Amino acid sequence: MLITTFQRTSIIVALLLFGQSGWSATVLVAVAANFSKPMTDIAAEFEKETGHRANLALGSSGKFVSQMENGGPFEVLLSADEKGPEKLEQAGLTVPNTRFVYALGKLVLWSTMPDYVDNQGKILSTGDFKHLALADSKLAPYGVAAVEVLKNMKLFDKLQLFFVQGENIAQTYQFISTANAELGFIALSQVLENGKIANGSGWIIPDNLYAPIRQGAVLLKNGAENPAALALLEFLKSAPALAIIKKYGYALAQ
Repeated sequence: MLITTFQRTSIIVALLLFGQSGWSATVLVAVAANFSKPMTDIAAEFEKETGHRANLALGSSGKFVSQMENGGPFEVLLSADEKGPEKLEQAGLTVPNTRFVYALGKLVLWSTMPDYVDNQGKILSTGDFKHLALADSKLAPYGVAAVEVLKNMKLFDKLQLFFVQGENIAQTYQFISTANAELGFIALSQVLENGKIANGSGWIIPDNLYAPIRQGAVLLKNGAENPAALALLEFLKSAPALAIIKKYGYALAQ
């Protein structure tokens, strides 16, 4: 019996739908703390589009890499830098040819106090603050970027005594939001809403003051046979995911 084009299309659609419901799976994803808001939105869209679910663990990229080197159960890593995924790749813990840059991070100097942080960052040299929050540069790429900014501004030695260091960028945000630090360096995505800083005051750090924060994704060998893990990495490159990434102030890798 001949199968018409319409019938063939109907069969393909039916198979895809069956595959979505019959093969839906869950992937365990280690997500850099700075990317928590966009990834929460992306995970919701991912489940809606594919039927697969992404369970997110949020934290320090450096700690996640250490856990993975010691047999951690994660299947996908969304790091705050490229070094972590590269290190895991060199250790033979990832699936070959799955590493890519999914976003370029943006750094902001932020305070909960309106009109406290000026739009050129002069407060760093003229302010009377006692505490300056930043993420630990040994664990968090955004901490590395903050240190680089201060060194380029010739202020690192002067301000080092005022540092309040968070284990990751989420803890750094907490230090500022709870007034344990008057201001600090965090990810722009943490305070951006509808294209502008939602509350307080901030200085979006110019790109020429720190090296690009190239955030890398990679598939771990734990997820090699998981259809949800493979689908998530592909979904991160899709138009809906890229729109969410840009919405939260990230640039896209060229």
